[in-house]
Amino acid sequence: MSAALRLLAALAAGLIFGLGLSLSGMLDPARVQGFLDVTGAFDGRQAWDPTLAFVLGGAVSVAGLGYALARRLPRPALAAAFELPTNRRIDQPLIGGAALFGIGWGLSGLCPGPAVAALSTGALPVAIFVAAMLVGMAVHQRFVARA
Repeated sequence: MSAALRLLAALAAGLIFGLGLSLSGMLDPARVQGFLDVTGAFDGRQAWDPTLAFVLGGAVSVAGLGYALARRLPRPALAAAFELPTNRRIDQPLIGGAALFGIGWGLSGLCPGPAVAALSTGALPVAIFVAAMLVGMAVHQRFVARA
């Protein structure tokens, strides 16, 4: 397959992903924090907002169907082979990274995918979050990934 076709497919997938994030309310940090704050103690706004559980359920359902389909196909349409994760170990870096991700998501109400999509809103806090995320990725690549 041509590189242009793969790039076009990636762009289309990203646009669909961003549209889904927007429609689901995942671009609104306050809504995400309302879901993550099950006690309402963080800012005292209101009761827990469970609506984003449906977003998670939908995402897990689609991913499950995708993995089931991938197992039946000899190869993907636009690549030579499927690139599925092979590491099944639960180790300290995984636990630490998951904890750091969760803390950042809970404090900011943003995670990487929605943050990149939310750049379209022009909100300064989102731009600061994405800049900090990119710095963190560069630091990890420079000092941790090469260790």
